[in-house]
Amino acid sequence: MQNTPYKTTIPSLSDLHKYVGQEVGISDWIDITQEDITAFARLTHDEQWIHVDPERAARESPFKTTVAHGFMILSYASKFAYETLEIQDVSMGLNYGLDRLRFTSPTPVNSRVRGRLTLLEVEEKSPGLKYKVSIVFEIEGQEKPACVAVWLAVGYA
Repeated sequence: MQNTPYKTTIPSLSDLHKYVGQEVGISDWIDITQEDITAFARLTHDEQWIHVDPERAARESPFKTTVAHGFMILSYASKFAYETLEIQDVSMGLNYGLDRLRFTSPTPVNSRVRGRLTLLEVEEKSPGLKYKVSIVFEIEGQEKPACVAVWLAVGYA
């Protein structure tokens, strides 16, 4: 299994069918800092102590530290997709939403996270293509990922 970051460049949207079932990229690692976790908590009005209070988390949390909100980690889906998959003749791409989402492990502060993307399915959606990509949000040094999402996108050439 490939472990270094890489990006797949596809010359034409119509070539996307050739990549179904294949891993198409791995993003660079990103650092999950307390500042990022706190900023996300404030932005979303979800300032639970497990996210923003390191002293209380050290005492009371089963993880003994603060953890990132699952949706904070999920918010990196578009970034990871952009970094790992390029379709050269796409004039417009739309994030179409999620087909599936499963949070599998908490992401502790000071972790590093990256996305591993696999193209699952391509479907005609005139005048473009709708495609599904599995994104596994890996946490460095941990066996279980933070989450696994099936991300939907539409591309128009």
